[in-house]
Amino acid sequence: MKEKRFSKQADLYAMYRPTYPDEMYQFILKHLNNQQVAWDCATGSGQVAAYLSNHFDQVWANDISREQLSYAPRKNNITYLNTSGEESELPNNTFDLITIAQAIHWVDFDTFYTEVQRTARNGALLAVIGYGMIRISDEVNPIIDDLYEHAFGQFFNKNRSYLDQHYQTIPFPFDEIVAPTFTRTYQWSVDHLEGYFNSWSAIQKIKSEHSYNPTNETIAAIKSKADDLDNMEVTFPMFMRLGKV
Repeated sequence: MKEKRFSKQADLYAMYRPTYPDEMYQFILKHLNNQQVAWDCATGSGQVAAYLSNHFDQVWANDISREQLSYAPRKNNITYLNTSGEESELPNNTFDLITIAQAIHWVDFDTFYTEVQRTARNGALLAVIGYGMIRISDEVNPIIDDLYEHAFGQFFNKNRSYLDQHYQTIPFPFDEIVAPTFTRTYQWSVDHLEGYFNSWSAIQKIKSEHSYNPTNETIAAIKSKADDLDNMEVTFPMFMRLGKV
């Protein structure tokens, strides 16, 4: 079930997943006609919804995982719903902005886009946001890539291909505003990196079905290659499809 896909590691997702850069949000905001009401679809633990709440009068955010929502920040102008992106239960003709971050590869495109058309106001924008594979160094990157291929090659291979292609191959039947690419850089310890790997849905599925965690071997290999395990510079490529609904 989709609901269980991210529920098991909901705490890890909230703690270790990267957030999006201000420059990305500012690019979206400058193209909006109005900033009254926004919908963050598949909000997870509410990172995008929390940011939008500082720029909109009201934010609605939904997710199919009740566990994920339990970690989302509570703010007076955010309303959370435990619903799917395809059947959001949100009102018609309401939203100036609809966002879906690191999640569109899990929904049925046609059904979700019908929901977008139903709930969007005239002149609204849809922002499909994502990030690619974490990069650290020439020595460490191949180790990370091996884990990624091992984990997602067994599970969710079709879904992850959309991410690998930076969402350029998803259907996108909207008047597109060409967006630049972005990056987000952090200083992470090896423990934080391990937490991030364990937030991957495929890792949790391997643990559940095969009773072992391939992250352990990956972290051991990284420890043998990285120079500073307490202060590693990690970078995420970030990308977006932005369209007029």
